[in-house]
Amino acid sequence: MRKLLSVAAALLLAALAATPASATGHGVFETWRAGAKAVTYDVEKVPVGARVAVVPLATGRKTSVLLYVHGLLPYRHYGAHVHVKPCGPAPADSGPHFQDKADPVVPSVDPAYANPRNEIWLDFATDDKGSAIAIANVLWRFGDRPAAAVVIHADHTHTGPGEAGTAGPRLACVNARFR
Repeated sequence: MRKLLSVAAALLLAALAATPASATGHGVFETWRAGAKAVTYDVEKVPVGARVAVVPLATGRKTSVLLYVHGLLPYRHYGAHVHVKPCGPAPADSGPHFQDKADPVVPSVDPAYANPRNEIWLDFATDDKGSAIAIANVLWRFGDRPAAAVVIHADHTHTGPGEAGTAGPRLACVNARFR
């Protein structure tokens, strides 16, 4: 597992080096302040000083999004999704999940819309150092549609009717550019 994580981390670092800075989101989690790249809303579950990187890669009709975290709680499950607005002082400021085909009902909990083919789901489990890598692949592109952040949630994403797409409270947020 460690070797796989090391290979994935090397790929992520290579992608960061090859991707223009304007196309990524990265930073050190801090409490809210204007200009913060990464914000923690729950300092116990996403400690100040933990690190994050988001790398969206688009080729052809396909989009991949890589998420790397380090310094979170060890051996813990988290949910994460791309959201439509940037991080703000309140957890809800980042708006709903980005959806390729938007659900007319917000918040979306209908599995026809809230699913990993229509949204970017980046659920992960941390290792002993609080590190993890998650990758999501979808068969669509963001284009010029609004997507501005990745939000880390308290739980893995639920899939059942009436709860699809939910993942508990919003713990942290990182601003990122998606195309």
